[in-house]
Amino acid sequence: MHAVATKFEVSVSTVAFWVGRAGESRLDRVDFSDRAPGCPRGWNRTSAAIEQSVVELRRSLREDSDLGEYGARAIHAALEAERDTAPSVATINRVLARHGLQDVARRIRRPAPPRGWYLPEVAAGRAEVDCFDFIEDLKIAEGPLVDVLTGKSLHGALTDAWVLAQLSAKGASACLLGRWARDGLPGYAQFDNHTVFQGAHQFANTVGRISRLCLALGVTPVFVPPLEHGMQNTIESFNGLWQAKVWQRHRVASIPELQACSDRYIAAHRVRAQPRTDAAPPRRAMAEDFELNLQAPLTGQMIFIRRTSEAGHALLLGQRFAVSPEWPHRLVRCEVDFDHHCIRCFALRRRASTEQPLLATIEYHRPDKLFQGEL
Repeated sequence: MHAVATKFEVSVSTVAFWVGRAGESRLDRVDFSDRAPGCPRGWNRTSAAIEQSVVELRRSLREDSDLGEYGARAIHAALEAERDTAPSVATINRVLARHGLQDVARRIRRPAPPRGWYLPEVAAGRAEVDCFDFIEDLKIAEGPLVDVLTGKSLHGALTDAWVLAQLSAKGASACLLGRWARDGLPGYAQFDNHTVFQGAHQFANTVGRISRLCLALGVTPVFVPPLEHGMQNTIESFNGLWQAKVWQRHRVASIPELQACSDRYIAAHRVRAQPRTDAAPPRRAMAEDFELNLQAPLTGQMIFIRRTSEAGHALLLGQRFAVSPEWPHRLVRCEVDFDHHCIRCFALRRRASTEQPLLATIEYHRPDKLFQGEL
């Protein structure tokens, strides 16, 4: 071995290792390939005999059990009845997995759709959407109950928060006008189904103050159901952030003091989000001489994201419209076009977010109904 080690310029221990590997076998029959370090079989691995008993017990339970249960828990209970010690349920599951005997299919996790996938222009990055929501009934210590109107853009992360002494569409409209005069107009404005945003629900064909403001400015209002996963994530996450970083951190005694704390946080948040703001879709400038005429005829379109009923009907504008009986309990995007007097309904699926076929075009003539609220 010394001579071989000298000839091949390796250590004697290396030669001794390979001689031990060869043993008494012929050299052409020896496996000289490298092997993984450590024991070839784990010291704590379940023995082959126990694995075989698990496999056989599963087969017998499947064929002969009165309950018809043959999963890991049933096997564990049967083994405990037969012997003093039995492998755990997790160990039995691993044994079944090694032998390919698990019947339950694993959940397929698909990638999430792009942001704003239910609005094609927003998902493609060609238009911006501003999301708005209310944080209701915050109690200032020894002070009044307040409500906070929050806003955040989807792509640009432009945030705002206004502390209001009372929920009203008129107050919310003033906040939206101030934001859009400063930052520019987005392509869409997204709201939930709150009556402050949408208008009264008990009357058909109602278009509220905020919807009329959006239509007058050329911004498409979008109303989404709050319980649908993902659609309100942008504004709901900001609501939680604002409460954690402003409401819970500062002790205030009045609405102006709370608004001042909020303004400082919003300014800092906008500075940090400046790269996203620069990369966001462009926003249109708002006319400086704009005046809202609430009695003007409605132009443009409103969008309602809805889930159809068991008969394929969608509820919007206080009415029930037949969309498609082949699309029950599914999401649809209903575009109410006031210029062409129709409602276009598109199918929505998160799994195939780019495929949004037209399901129905419904003729819709809105009656000449004047605005009933305070002008």
